Amino acid sequence: MRKILLPALVLVLFASTAGPLTTPAAMAAAPTSTLNARASPPGRVNLNTADAETLKRELSGVGLTKATAIVKHRQTYGPFESVEELLEVTGIGKTLLDRNREKLRVD
Repeated sequence: MRKILLPALVLVLFASTAGPLTTPAAMAAAPTSTLNARASPPGRVNLNTADAETLKRELSGVGLTKATAIVKHRQTYGPFESVEELLEVTGIGKTLLDRNREKLRVD
């Protein structure tokens, strides 16, 4: 039993610590685009182009009903000119807006 466990343990330890970018030298040799892709901040949701499914998925506290209300408001009244205008949508309050403000943009 010991003869099997020791090599298996060594293999598991080696596999868990070995990776393509684990050493500083490997990090320096990595392509810049690979490093930037990991470090870049996530995109923001555009209130004027996002569909209901995207709004539901990306925004905290927004389900399909509120997401659909946002899209309908945009279709009825035109594009949002600021993130603050989201408060005009039925079911969206200041707390919900504040929770998601950093995830939102209008273009």
